[in-house]
Amino acid sequence: MLTQAAVKAARTKPRAYKKYDGGGLYLYVAPTGLRSYRVKYQAAGRERLVTVGSHPDMTLDEARAARDRFQAARARGIEPLRQAQCRAAAGQAAEDTTFAAVGRAWHDHRRQRWTPVHGREVLDSLERDVFPAIGAMPIADLDPPQILDVLRAIEARGAIETARRVRQRISKVFGYAIARRLVTADPAAELVEEMSGARPVMRHPALTDVDELRQLLVATGRIRVAPVIALASRFLALTGVRLAAVRGAAWDEIEGVDWTGAAVGPGLPLWRVPAARMKMKLAQKSDADRDHLVPLSRQAVDVLRAARAIGGGGAGLIFAGRAAGGMIGEDAIGALYDRAGFAGQHVPHGWRAAFSTALNERWPDDRQHIDTALAHSAMGKVEAAYNRARHLAKRRLLFQRWADLIVDV
Repeated sequence: MLTQAAVKAARTKPRAYKKYDGGGLYLYVAPTGLRSYRVKYQAAGRERLVTVGSHPDMTLDEARAARDRFQAARARGIEPLRQAQCRAAAGQAAEDTTFAAVGRAWHDHRRQRWTPVHGREVLDSLERDVFPAIGAMPIADLDPPQILDVLRAIEARGAIETARRVRQRISKVFGYAIARRLVTADPAAELVEEMSGARPVMRHPALTDVDELRQLLVATGRIRVAPVIALASRFLALTGVRLAAVRGAAWDEIEGVDWTGAAVGPGLPLWRVPAARMKMKLAQKSDADRDHLVPLSRQAVDVLRAARAIGGGGAGLIFAGRAAGGMIGEDAIGALYDRAGFAGQHVPHGWRAAFSTALNERWPDDRQHIDTALAHSAMGKVEAAYNRARHLAKRRLLFQRWADLIVDV
């Protein structure tokens, strides 16, 4: 049994250690000096922990009372899936140090350095793949095997690149926690070599033969999938932009479209992708002159009209995911191609190589315009200001040629 004097006398050591009381209660002493009261219990055949308070904010008698209230709550069938629920059962209001709480604090701390789209994508990945599994656990209790289980679940659905990114984000959360003396080590850092995604960097698989590209579009059109995914895939193919641009595409970025369908012109349909969402240096992202302008073919406008019809209006994201206000999944379009029988042959990013190859083969004199259409190269700001109309006219012709190549007219 512990005594209040023993709690006060507990000194830090190079490694964390425990001093047991009774009924599952013990004092956890971290190398940082953090001393917290925790209760060990069994649930679903596994040992679990809950932190009920910390010294000196909570006395030993208060910790025992919290343990008794917690056990009484469990006896009534209340299983605390979140630490906040545990504290409610224990009558406490201590700082939330669950992984989800610390993860959200890290995200809030970092998000001013990110574009809004990237910030939303980072939080979406944590809420989708990490918080449901380990979000309710105290961050100090997590170990490499528990985190590896989370990553293996992502890899199991074929999302190798997503698993790699999620591991990096988990590691960043632990770095944030280390700086605030919540933990002493980053267990996610030990898992780099355990990842299935630890493979050589290679070029994105891409079909470049026009007949094969048409077959891909026909094949994906026969797969039963959420309409928004099918439309996003088609729009990606027709515009040749990066996947992130399509996932974050918003209705207020579209200009010059006749939504009645009576005519395409004379508004000259255009997608103005904000510089803030483009792949460029952070200092350039606030410069509106660097917005990427994508002239829209007749076929691309048809996709937008269909998306507007199923979305019931023209606000927010064009290709919205199932979560309110969220984007479609990062792997959704790639999974569609795999289901259509093109696994290992073509990925979403492959449309950029296809666009470049097909147009350069047929119109080699337009190489500069083709590269600019893909945002591979950028005109100087003075040149852009004086020649924007002429360059857009040429790029509009290129995008229409491309659409006519890969889609039946």
